[in-house]
Amino acid sequence: MSIPAATETVLDIAAMLVDRARKAGAEAAEAVVLEGTSLGVSWRLGKLEDVERSEGRDIGLRVFIGKKQASVSSTDLSEAALGPMIERAVAMARVAPDDPWCGLADPGFLARDWPDLDIEDKTPQPSPEALAAIAAEAEAAALAVPGVTNSSGAGASWGRSGVALVTSGGFAGAYAGTSSSFSCSVLAGEGTTMERDYEFSSKRHAADLENAKGVGRRAGEKAVRRLNPRKVKSQAVPIVYDPRVSGGLVGHFASAISGSAIARGTSFLKKDMGKPVFAKGISIVDDPHMKRGLRSKPFDGEGVKNRRMPLIEDGVLTTWLLDTATARQLGLETTGHAARGTGGPPSPSTTNLYMEAGCLSVKELIAGIKQGLYVTELIGMGVNGVTGDYSRGASGFWIENGEIAYPVSEITVAGNLRDMFLNLTPAGDLEFRYGTNAPTIRVEGMTVAGS
Repeated sequence: MSIPAATETVLDIAAMLVDRARKAGAEAAEAVVLEGTSLGVSWRLGKLEDVERSEGRDIGLRVFIGKKQASVSSTDLSEAALGPMIERAVAMARVAPDDPWCGLADPGFLARDWPDLDIEDKTPQPSPEALAAIAAEAEAAALAVPGVTNSSGAGASWGRSGVALVTSGGFAGAYAGTSSSFSCSVLAGEGTTMERDYEFSSKRHAADLENAKGVGRRAGEKAVRRLNPRKVKSQAVPIVYDPRVSGGLVGHFASAISGSAIARGTSFLKKDMGKPVFAKGISIVDDPHMKRGLRSKPFDGEGVKNRRMPLIEDGVLTTWLLDTATARQLGLETTGHAARGTGGPPSPSTTNLYMEAGCLSVKELIAGIKQGLYVTELIGMGVNGVTGDYSRGASGFWIENGEIAYPVSEITVAGNLRDMFLNLTPAGDLEFRYGTNAPTIRVEGMTVAGS
């Protein structure tokens, strides 16, 4: 069988790769094909800076011989490259070390049908001129805010991606999704006292994007609010995480319950299944079937059926995040969380991950704080997944007597994730703006290191 023509689908290409791998000596095989088209513009100080467009297809092939596996990938779909690539994958598998956990997903776990998630915008692709107009509108609104003195630039983009997966174990599926987004970043102040901030909007469907003027205005207002930051003394106080950064805490939790970390014994939560990990009343959910969700997908990276899954219920840890290999290693069943690219085997990952909203308003959440920190930006990745120790650079606003008082910068916030999770209170302002989302969160008893 020859390489499919350009008019044939990603599913055709994946099926061809599996068929040829089996004929070359693989006992089992799976192929993933990714195709993508993107268009983006950059705009700064009233002028178009550049326009970029890209199109491409990537292929990934994983083959199995006994308990050995090998993976290869390529962006070259010509016959001259494809034949040797398949032969090389089989030859690599023959000499690879045994992996007792590798293999295709069990047929009983495979998705046989899946819902329409409405993640592909069928409206025509926007023109560069239309994208530039959005970026220009956002930047103009930001520059019009009193106190804004310069622009880091604005941009708008559109993209479409297609995914196909075929396995010799009986799975064949494909889906496509689109994304539309724009952003604006501006500076306020003069000289060495300048401050920067940004705002953005990103959706699956262009019609769901926020108003460009509103996004630009918020970018300008946020930059101005940060002017003249102060230092604070080192002390232990409550810390409030803005939704721009609160999702990071949920992300650290997800990393700690990844099957890879649990199987290696490198997670501080490895012995906490079925135990309270968060405060009572807290719920965290992963939902791959969220309509128009930024990370929605109809099946996982191994063709396994996926579903909405509570990870934390009333504060209690209910599951690990598992793909087929980590599930086998732990003597469990896959949870449908396999994710993959073209360059290697799958690994566990989340989709639309979020902490459910609490009952308090943001004002009520802050009201009882005599001295505290409201964090809007975090710097660095000082998180130890083995111990849960947490230390990151931060900036934001100081809280006095239940009110935002003044901007602060050049500080570090520290604690331990185990303690932070148990002393955490969410507000009721959950919005779905990222792949991982959380409302405003208050954490008690953390350390602020300042002057």
